[in-house]
Amino acid sequence: MKCPFCNNDNTRVVDSRPVDDNTAIRRRRMCDECGKRFTSYEKVETIPLIVIKKDMTREQFDRSKIEAGVLRACYKRPISAQQIEDLVDEVEKEVINRGDKEIPSSQIGELVMDKLKDLEAVAYVRFASVYREFKDVNTFMDELKKMLH
Repeated sequence: MKCPFCNNDNTRVVDSRPVDDNTAIRRRRMCDECGKRFTSYEKVETIPLIVIKKDMTREQFDRSKIEAGVLRACYKRPISAQQIEDLVDEVEKEVINRGDKEIPSSQIGELVMDKLKDLEAVAYVRFASVYREFKDVNTFMDELKKMLH
């Protein structure tokens, strides 16, 4: 790896250890030319996952979009940041573990709703109202009746 200070190609690893969540390796390196130390991270490269949107356009999977939707649904609810993070982690893991190169956004939305239903009812209904695009109060009430049964 090139030294970021002097651009020398000859650097060596001084120390290696896993990152907190074991998804990457943190390496301390030292340049043989200038003697300066720097940190690099090694992570498994994954095949990009493509999401098929409702209008049939395609875009790369973006975890932050799921997180933003869940945060909006959980706004002013008694749900901790850690619970939200765990929910998003679970959804991301399930989506990636399917092994598909493409996934419809509808499947991701259903996964999020299943997780929210178990976490908090109001957050679930909020998410569902946006995700399912409730057009009127009757469709909203139908969803609430499903929750009550």
